Amino acid sequence: MSATPHRNRSRILAAVAGLTTVGALVAAMPAGASESGHGHGRTVDVQLLSFNDLHGNLEPPAGSAGRVTHTNEDGTTRTIDAGGAEYLATHLRQAREDHRYSVTAAAGDMVGASPLLSGLFHDEPTVEALNKLKLDVTSVGNHEFDEGAKELARLQNGGCHPAEGCYEKGKKFKGADFPYLAANVTKEKSGKPLLDPYFIWKKNGVKIGFIGVTLEGTPNIVSAEGVKGLTFGDEIETINKYTKVLERKGVKSIVALIHEGGAPASASYNYNCDSPGPGDGISGPIVDIAKKVSPQVDALVTGHTHQAYACSVPDPSGKPRTVTSAASFGKLYTDTTLTYDRRTNDIVRTAVASANHVVTRDVAKAPDMTKLIQRWNTLAAPIASRPVGYISADIENPADAPEKPVGNLIADAQLEGLAPADKGGAQLAVMNPGGLRAGLVHKASGGEGDGVVTYGEAFTVQPFTNMMNVVDLTGAQLVTMLQQQVSGANQAAPKILQVSKGFTYTLDMTKSGADRIVTSSVKLGGEALDPAKTYRVAMNEFLAGGGDGFAVLKEHKNKLVGASDLDVLTAYLAAHSTAASPLAPPATGRITVVK
Repeated sequence: MSATPHRNRSRILAAVAGLTTVGALVAAMPAGASESGHGHGRTVDVQLLSFNDLHGNLEPPAGSAGRVTHTNEDGTTRTIDAGGAEYLATHLRQAREDHRYSVTAAAGDMVGASPLLSGLFHDEPTVEALNKLKLDVTSVGNHEFDEGAKELARLQNGGCHPAEGCYEKGKKFKGADFPYLAANVTKEKSGKPLLDPYFIWKKNGVKIGFIGVTLEGTPNIVSAEGVKGLTFGDEIETINKYTKVLERKGVKSIVALIHEGGAPASASYNYNCDSPGPGDGISGPIVDIAKKVSPQVDALVTGHTHQAYACSVPDPSGKPRTVTSAASFGKLYTDTTLTYDRRTNDIVRTAVASANHVVTRDVAKAPDMTKLIQRWNTLAAPIASRPVGYISADIENPADAPEKPVGNLIADAQLEGLAPADKGGAQLAVMNPGGLRAGLVHKASGGEGDGVVTYGEAFTVQPFTNMMNVVDLTGAQLVTMLQQQVSGANQAAPKILQVSKGFTYTLDMTKSGADRIVTSSVKLGGEALDPAKTYRVAMNEFLAGGGDGFAVLKEHKNKLVGASDLDVLTAYLAAHSTAASPLAPPATGRITVVK
């Protein structure tokens, strides 16, 4: 999920709520237990509402990015349109009704890789929206570092943008009302935490501590400039360290907000990932983390993988502990009941229950969110609504497909834009899948008409404003690049690069590691790559810096810096489409997959 600061903004600016239960649900409350939310007697139920990976999606995300899958009782599935800050606000406010004790938390990537409505204004609109949502606390995610530590500090503390100033006359950006937690992010020179490591929520004598961390591998998926001068520590060691700190402060009820996640066995948000046993239906980095984080931590709210799950993963003592994630883009929220024992000041772990709920669009829109969105849309409209191209059908970005139509489109655009000799002389182009933030939807999102691609929609697909690079790589290095998609740092979770037309190879998933790349199948223009020959390759600066685990790409030579990825995409759309002759989705088949 690449990121580079939006460098050229100065120029630009001229239903259904299904459930998944988790853990050991309340079978028998302790003697003297209270009714939910009332706080009489020994225990009180604290409602924890949580979400993750909003990525500035204030308006309902379009196409497949705005749908969740529900599995019916008979095993069939259906999709539900979901998301949008106007609906998220309504759902959260309704969920809080009749709950005397309610806290709202998030697990990172609230901003970054955002649609134009938020991204154009350095995500100030999203921070304002989160304030209105009454978010109490969030961990940082990798995307909070897209524009560096100074910009993250501005989002926290307020102040107008250092280069672009204030966006509205007489209005100064106030910053976040909630704390960003970054327990495992320290300054290289001093060793001190960049931001607060923890937050203690208090109400009527009830105290719950929140520890926030991002994934240790953040420097591998963010531009070097974004994490300059920072060190990212081990998630488990950091959480366990601050768990002891909180305990010394008398805080025994603890929730970890972790921007790292897992992969459930099903894409359905209501999949039972505790079948046949606790946590059996989920894999990925969060499982190992959950099994090693101190048993004193009562629940783990996670993110990063954009998946939906509410599971019970055994802690180091073997006791089930809730681990949740609410997909992405505000399509779901998680409602977890934490039963707090006033005598012990701890959570009754046998009484923890958690469920994911769909942010359906069949509820009333929150008027304050509508007003906020309209206000920022008015500022963005002259830029966002400008047509930049035309398409004949959806150009999709399917999460589970190695080769993606929108990825092919972008790789082709990058190759064409950088093929001229004076632009770099590119012979092929590669694009990291995490940099593809959405597909292009044929249906009109506003008044532009079906099939019209607006600047705002193109920005949503390519929001990072990465600068394009053309570099020298040998045929042998290109093969290594392909192997690094499925080995080393990417072996557990492959990152399949999108490639330009004419570059083909076979990916054999029946094998493991680097052997998944059939080296004899790698061809350019129908001819086998020559290991000793030098090729000119176009890619964004994030990849050229070795991002996403592609260390071999740092070995490049003769770099030429070109236009931004967004400029290259819009130029390609303008050159290849008109209202009378719209661009068709590019065919797949560049990567042959053997399963």
